[in-house]
Amino acid sequence: MENYGIDIWADDNFLIEDGVVKINYASKPALIDMVKEIRAQDFKGPLLFRFPHLTKKQIDKLYTLYNNAIKEYNYNGKFKAVFPLKVNQLPNFLLPLVESGHKYGYGLEAGSKAELFLAMTYNKIGAPITVNGFKDKEMIHLAFIAKQMGHDITVIIEGLNELETMIEVEKETSLSTPNLGIRVRLFNSGSGAWAKSGGIDSKFGLSSTEILEAFEMLEDNNLTDILTMIHFHIGSSMNTIKPLKNALKESGHIYAELKNLGANKLSAINIGGGLSVEYSQFQRTAQYHLQEFANDVIFTLKNIARQKGVEEPDIFTESGRFISASSTVLITPVLELFSAEYEAEHLRLKEKNPPLIEELNALFQDINSKTALEYMHDSIDHLESLLKLFDLGYIDLEDRSNAEILTNLIIKKAIWLLEVDDYDELKRIDNKIQEKYLVNFSIFQSLPDFWGIKQQFPVMPITHLDKKPTRSASLWDITCDSDGEIEFDPEKPLYLHDVNLDKEEYYLGFFHVGAYQDILGMRHNLFSHPTEVNVVFENNEVKLEKILESQKIIDILEDIDYDTKEIKDILKQNLDDNTYKILKKYLHDNSYLKTTWS
Repeated sequence: MENYGIDIWADDNFLIEDGVVKINYASKPALIDMVKEIRAQDFKGPLLFRFPHLTKKQIDKLYTLYNNAIKEYNYNGKFKAVFPLKVNQLPNFLLPLVESGHKYGYGLEAGSKAELFLAMTYNKIGAPITVNGFKDKEMIHLAFIAKQMGHDITVIIEGLNELETMIEVEKETSLSTPNLGIRVRLFNSGSGAWAKSGGIDSKFGLSSTEILEAFEMLEDNNLTDILTMIHFHIGSSMNTIKPLKNALKESGHIYAELKNLGANKLSAINIGGGLSVEYSQFQRTAQYHLQEFANDVIFTLKNIARQKGVEEPDIFTESGRFISASSTVLITPVLELFSAEYEAEHLRLKEKNPPLIEELNALFQDINSKTALEYMHDSIDHLESLLKLFDLGYIDLEDRSNAEILTNLIIKKAIWLLEVDDYDELKRIDNKIQEKYLVNFSIFQSLPDFWGIKQQFPVMPITHLDKKPTRSASLWDITCDSDGEIEFDPEKPLYLHDVNLDKEEYYLGFFHVGAYQDILGMRHNLFSHPTEVNVVFENNEVKLEKILESQKIIDILEDIDYDTKEIKDILKQNLDDNTYKILKKYLHDNSYLKTTWS
């Protein structure tokens, strides 16, 4: 039995009980029961479960961390936060998030015109909006309109040209002027996979010289009062806190220098995101506690403000991954095990077999716990010899088949017999003992960060957890692309169960997929998003709602600009009505595979 690192990454959101994964909330429903309920409604293919209560938990935690620190250090500034829309813009995620954050005045961050429209529409009046990313005149004009609507909006400029445009729009329009923030390009960078988003060579931000030029431009146009914020971001999901401390000192001094230059309305430092998310199933990667992170922010900025004789700034954060990652779980069925043909019933032993085949058979019959490791090594050696003999023409195809089956059976039995220490050693030594699990999903659609940057996600079966997993597993998705595989990694091994899929279902859960995966997913092979389900709790009981079915093939084709009427007309030409009716039915289904357990 394995817990798949659930004590490391799950943050008590999920637990293993009675051999299944359950949600550690309210009535503690099992994931498999929810899967069965959705399957009973004839939704096939992968399922994406969203848990709004986990988003709310993270928002509550974020504000609690910083308000605890503010109280601890008697800090005079306020804590404010926005959610960066780029992390997940989808309505089934976003709308519950906005409601969950309403009591705190939790806002939204936009990085494009489309995202700004979402923020202007759904952000609660009074909650902050920040606007990041590169901007043209239209986008800046939109920010003026948002201010006129009553939104507390701050435009973060990424370059002097954006400030020039903002001044231009201010002169041309009678609309209210939004607040201004300056993104600073710090010398210090962060840590972890996304460290390059900060530092002196970062894509974003103004240098020291440009900051001074920007302030002079504001003075020349009598607009110094709109400068309310400086902003930096040094990385996502940072695993160490030291770079943050350095960045806080640097940004704190920039804030204080601008205040002393005459930026009287400057009142906030936006530290971006950076809070750690634990993706590892094997060991904790974060070298700090979350409360320590918040404490260091408050303590450092308080000290600098005291040293420089300026007021303590309000603190903004734009944590996205921390808020959203845990809220979504992908669950998908295993369709096939590629060694399923390696069962004893498929043996074709002859009256007279080659000597190495006879030896393999004897190893299989005689193996026990004392000989398991030795016999397993011997079987692999024998298989390699027999494959060479086959290439030389000394054994036939039946002999080769028997060699593969017997070796596989010996390996399985050895794993089952060995004690734990040897068991782990055994499963690491050779790729010949791996099982290939065909899983009904697309890595490119549902786990694009794995394909693009090798981001790891917690993965585990959601049932069978009262049984010992005996197969080192590689996962194959159903795309026709060799990159659509999560290979077995001896350093981060995934072990799964040896199941008979003709007799039982077997589902895998991929956790922490709520950040970026939905919106980065690509339609490789024209697979669409999985069927989405929001899981809410009423009177302590689970309720599945807002089911958004995976996109139909005909709709995907229309989305990529095909004339779907033309497609139907061409397909219909040489078919009788009954056959075309069947074809039309398939066109109005999704691309995922359909099997007994799909």
